[in-house]
Amino acid sequence: MPLTSSRVAGRPEPPLPYRAVRTLPDFGTNYPIFVMTEPGTRNLLLSSQAQSFGESVISRIVVEPGQTRVEMLFQLPDVAYSLACHPQFEQNGYLFVGSNGPRKGETKHSRITRYTVSRQSPCLVDPESAVTIIEWKSNGHDGAAIAFGNDGLLYVTTGDGTSDSDGDVVGQRLDSILAKVLRIDIDHPDGGRPYSVPRDNPFVGIKDAVPETWAYGVRAPWRAHVDRVTGRLWVTQNGQDLFEQVYAVQRGANFGWSVWEGSHSFYPQRQLGPTPHTLPTFEHPHSEARSLTGGVTYYGQKFPELRGAFIYGDYSTGKIWAGKLNAHGQPEWNREIADTTLAITSFATDADGELLITDHQGAGKGGLHTLDVNPVDPAGAQSFPRTLSASGLFESVKDHQMAAGVIPYSVNSPLWSDGSRKARFIALPESAGVDGQPPQVTAHPTDAWSFPNGTVLVKSFALPLAKAGDWRWIETRFMVRQENEWEGYSYAWNEDGTDAVLVEGAGRSTNFRVRDAEGKEFDQTWRFPSRTECMVCHSRAAGYVLGLSTPQMNRDHDYGGMVDNQLRSLTHAGILKGLEKSPQDCARLADPADEALPLESRVRSYLHANCAHCHVESGGGNAQMNLKFNAQLEATKLIGVKPVHHTFGLTNAELVAPGAPERSVLLHRMKIQSAGQMPQLARSLPDPQAIELLTKWIQNLPPAMIPKE
Repeated sequence: MPLTSSRVAGRPEPPLPYRAVRTLPDFGTNYPIFVMTEPGTRNLLLSSQAQSFGESVISRIVVEPGQTRVEMLFQLPDVAYSLACHPQFEQNGYLFVGSNGPRKGETKHSRITRYTVSRQSPCLVDPESAVTIIEWKSNGHDGAAIAFGNDGLLYVTTGDGTSDSDGDVVGQRLDSILAKVLRIDIDHPDGGRPYSVPRDNPFVGIKDAVPETWAYGVRAPWRAHVDRVTGRLWVTQNGQDLFEQVYAVQRGANFGWSVWEGSHSFYPQRQLGPTPHTLPTFEHPHSEARSLTGGVTYYGQKFPELRGAFIYGDYSTGKIWAGKLNAHGQPEWNREIADTTLAITSFATDADGELLITDHQGAGKGGLHTLDVNPVDPAGAQSFPRTLSASGLFESVKDHQMAAGVIPYSVNSPLWSDGSRKARFIALPESAGVDGQPPQVTAHPTDAWSFPNGTVLVKSFALPLAKAGDWRWIETRFMVRQENEWEGYSYAWNEDGTDAVLVEGAGRSTNFRVRDAEGKEFDQTWRFPSRTECMVCHSRAAGYVLGLSTPQMNRDHDYGGMVDNQLRSLTHAGILKGLEKSPQDCARLADPADEALPLESRVRSYLHANCAHCHVESGGGNAQMNLKFNAQLEATKLIGVKPVHHTFGLTNAELVAPGAPERSVLLHRMKIQSAGQMPQLARSLPDPQAIELLTKWIQNLPPAMIPKE
């Protein structure tokens, strides 16, 4: 049946002041990484990744009245992270490239290379002009961000050189070139090097200290920028477990990694360097930012309210912030100014000082954006439903009866939600259909399905409340897709169970008195998630929707007396497209509670449903595990692997120690209710059935599964 009653549209908060709009609309590229204005022109210099992701293309975008054309300057086998032009570029043509890639016969290196751009048309680059200025071994957290200061010196970032948790413990060492902000003089080389060390660098003359060091304790810097008015150096950094950082860099600063993650303790047992810990200038939790991208200081004319503010964003969430310092260099204000769908890799300013933003997409969809004033929609925030009864998705809220056309569904391996019972629904408004056809959902063999704009996914949660003496609804969540973006909203039910009210954007925690199956009463903390907390799990890497995938949906469901396989039923209804196999041939997760199924299948399905939205490549889990159900067990990097984070005091700890649950960090983190618990969000209680299930599995793992050195 068509759904015609949905009134879930718009957003409950007033719109942010700015939006991202495409600039140079006739220009498209693959995976742009960095853009800057070519000095003395209106042209742009661009670094972008080739399809192989192991090579880069450096191009000039020639901007002329009425047209834009692209000139390829040169290719290089590295990934070119950043570009910088010499202060006398218009005379000498020196273009500096910060990159990372393999060196012949060796592991990956980050390097800063100088190329010479011809000063006469057609202004080509001779690859033979390449001069390596400085390089260092690095296989992750590579740094290679570069910027010339107002002092004419080159500032260079290096990361900790590893893929996780400062594995080589270099963050606080002054005798390593890693984990640093460097400052070098490339105009006065000495000692057989193509640069010299400025005498006023803070660690010059200190025994064993790398003299190029300007600041240290850096993890994974992504962008460096110099404010041309104040001379201030900004470095933006990707954090580890929970926080992202922005630093206004001071001479000799120690940013604390890996004793600290920003302003938060990380490895307190490690030794802090010889200088005090410097706190971040701005800091963001992973509930709102997962991979910060800096950043430029804005001095354009279009937005006078932003003049002098540092503008930066986030690759994963597409959010953009502005922050301004006072005359004493202290934060004056810091606020979100736009929420975009971009995968932001760099910021720049054009010849007029207006913002440019690179969007890291392939298939020619990547390109350049700028900010524009967000049109005010005075009715939008007021029209968004503040109660479930106003949503148009319920026939009767107090009876939890959905409107005609709202489709119930169930999953094979449910997410643990503190013992709550759940009801799940798909609302596909008839208006989301095209040419008179039903709204279309596109299936994927193993990953998340794709839904049309206007979709609302509904999930209600019930707890056994002691006062009521029965299970009662306490929360209903909406995942809403609008303008090609997903957003999460939460509604808290009233005590008499007649309606639910929209929870404030920051979320809230509430204690409920509950009664378990044995009649024991206890207080249970329930978290109504904030808007940003929703998107930590419903992330880009997870495909935004978690339970709606072929392996989860490949099961029978009771549609009010008619039992049918959900894949077959949705396909038959003309809603689901893209399945190339019949349900019996499609992937299927196991029900972890079904003891008739193989033990390993039940465990892998549980880990997939509860952990793999973060613990996959680019999932933000900050670990090397891949917990998707279809990864080969040895590819999960789980069995017999030493933890790269805390061992929690476990003797001879491993992530999963075959035959030894007492040494298995994964199991321990599932048990605890404190810092380090897993999952970190959306649970206050351990899952006793899952703990029993994984304990049994670990006990039965043969020691032969331990990887050999």
